Amino acid sequence: MGFGDLKSNAGLQVLNEFLADKSYIEGYVPSQADVAVFEALSGAPPADLFHALRWYNHIKSYEKQASSLPVNFLTSLPGVKKPLGKYGPVNIEDTTDSTAKETKEDDDDDIDLFGSDDEEESEEAKRVREERLAQYESKKSKKPTLIAKSSLLLDVKPWDDETDMAKLEECVRSIQMDGLVWGASKLVPVGYGIKKLQVTCVVEDDKVGTDLLEEKITAFEDYVQSMDVAAFNKI
Repeated sequence: MGFGDLKSNAGLQVLNEFLADKSYIEGYVPSQADVAVFEALSGAPPADLFHALRWYNHIKSYEKQASSLPVNFLTSLPGVKKPLGKYGPVNIEDTTDSTAKETKEDDDDDIDLFGSDDEEESEEAKRVREERLAQYESKKSKKPTLIAKSSLLLDVKPWDDETDMAKLEECVRSIQMDGLVWGASKLVPVGYGIKKLQVTCVVEDDKVGTDLLEEKITAFEDYVQSMDVAAFNKI
């Protein structure tokens, strides 16, 4: 707070503007604030600064009572006036008392000047993450689902050496199911003129099981004695 140099025209101008809507420097009664400012003047303000001149003439009437005027308008007790710089309009360069400064600094410490930026960055990061997740889910939905498959090598044995092996193979290959694909085959001797049918196939694990295959193949009981899985490999 402060008026600056009250002996200069600039200081008097500030004082005049300050008193444009006030009767006293502080409050509604004359106080040591008025005394401090009055004593800082070199004399009566010029006539064109009529607010300051009005105030000057009024306070001058209290000149003999100056020491007995209250410290401020809040008390009727006389006291010692404050430094001149403590009165008048707000002036950042003059600063307030240390308590006010500390309070302001504490308040400033509580203010997160970058809070809004962090929040915006957080929202931006969240938006980008959601977009990427959406893109990933979209690609994932379009990507063909991996189907578990297995390659089987089956040994299909006839009843004896008089079994028509061509007919037996025809019966085996006549088995058609979703998830079953027949592959190469050959006849393998097992002894005493008997040959077994060795045939490969690829199955989808979720659709075709070895038990189901065995049930269907051995259903041709006129030709098939048994079926065994000679090899089983995951694809």
